[in-house]
Amino acid sequence: MQVEDIRPEGWACTYLIENEGKAVLIDPVWDYMSHYQSILADRDLELLACMATHTHADHITACFSLSQEQGVPFYMWKDTASLGVTHYVDENTNLTLAGVDYSFHHVPGHTSDSMIIAIPGHIFTGDFLFNGGAGVGRDDLPSGRLQEHWDSIQSLGHLSDDVLVCSGHEPPGTELQTLGWNREHNPIMTMKRFDEFVVWQNETAEKLGSVSKIKTALPANLFAEIPEHIPWLSR
Repeated sequence: MQVEDIRPEGWACTYLIENEGKAVLIDPVWDYMSHYQSILADRDLELLACMATHTHADHITACFSLSQEQGVPFYMWKDTASLGVTHYVDENTNLTLAGVDYSFHHVPGHTSDSMIIAIPGHIFTGDFLFNGGAGVGRDDLPSGRLQEHWDSIQSLGHLSDDVLVCSGHEPPGTELQTLGWNREHNPIMTMKRFDEFVVWQNETAEKLGSVSKIKTALPANLFAEIPEHIPWLSR
């Protein structure tokens, strides 16, 4: 089994899980559809499924487009509001795709449908948890909830220290770290009190400012529709 971040540029990570000549894509971005299709064709890989860790507000997912074009399942958490999803998962869902076992853990906070996708040796955390100083994703966007995010962070005790945290956003070239490393070095995972988390989140949101793509990306992801005009692609 091989796990690779195949984003061509930017900070939004897309993961390819490859095994036995077959592939699964986690959090693909619509802007880079042709890039993913080229990789699949060049490596002679059969796409088995697409998965989204949550409803994204900063880019349009490629999951529903790939699902329609290639006739593969699109998996999300069972309570997601996103349309275009063909298969829903919960804590009791266990999948085996091309010999790789997948399980799912609900971690609301950044969004109400945020989930961890777990395979042997790796967890895909979306914007729920980043590596190191980046901490976690912001909670001041639609369906974000501070208390739920904090509670979800406290619920990770069942996950092993040695799993690699494959998060949704990292600077290009970032070396991913284990959950055990993050338990020591991620500022959120070392916090003892909820009020510390609230201060950190509020300060982070102020630094980051508004999400420039949300008015286009969020409706597209909720309604599974690619808009005729995508501002950041027409500049």
